[in-house]
Amino acid sequence: MGIQIITALLGSLGFSLLFGLRPRYLCFATLGGGICWAFYQCCLQMGLSVFVTCLLASAFSAIYGELLARIMKAPAPLFFIPTAIPLVPGSTLYYTMRSVVQGELSTAADYGIQTLLTALAIAAGVSLVWSMFFMEDRLESYLKKK
Repeated sequence: MGIQIITALLGSLGFSLLFGLRPRYLCFATLGGGICWAFYQCCLQMGLSVFVTCLLASAFSAIYGELLARIMKAPAPLFFIPTAIPLVPGSTLYYTMRSVVQGELSTAADYGIQTLLTALAIAAGVSLVWSMFFMEDRLESYLKKK
């Protein structure tokens, strides 16, 4: 598990560097990727399904990004996107495409469903958290007007 966390840290760091994240935010975005992957692995160890695990890990990433954005006074995607990079279903997408090219359509369908469910879980986790933060912001601005 330690090697996987280090790899997640390096993946988040590489993605952050590739897209020119400011050095001031680099450490937090990189650290978030490692923490997110550790959280994902812990959820898997508890016996949760990959869908639920990915949903919880992406929700964790969104919360991490939102909190850091408020602390650092920066946009949340600067922290969320590098943090969520380790969750992206790259291997299942690769195996889906490889199976399609090799003509193994039933295997491709299995991998394709796994890829789709993982992507859906990531989107659902992020959407839930961002909608809660959005409602909180709206409520706060409404109460300030009164």
